Amino acid sequence: MNYDEVVSGLIQEFRRGTLIMLVLSQLKKPMYGYNLVKILEEASIPIEGNTLYPLMRRLESQGLLKSEWETDGAKPRKYYMITEDGTVVLEKIKKYWMELSSNISRLLEE
Repeated sequence: MNYDEVVSGLIQEFRRGTLIMLVLSQLKKPMYGYNLVKILEEASIPIEGNTLYPLMRRLESQGLLKSEWETDGAKPRKYYMITEDGTVVLEKIKKYWMELSSNISRLLEE
């Protein structure tokens, strides 16, 4: 058995759901994608643009994010921000995450 391959796949599954929660949590103020990539990297949560941008577009299509182009600067940038619906969803998944992670930690300690 290739343990590294199995572990890598499992970690990728963990990351998928948590990235949604983390992206929503960081977009309480308008931010463009590259800036969000840097913030997550600084928190030791690396994410590539080709993962982040489709995720943000999907969250926008679900009504959890909104975006606006800013063309005043030298380079046009698309800024994303959480919506009211996104904030409600974030609070619900955060609550679930906190309870789940607490229960998981307790079980793993036994």
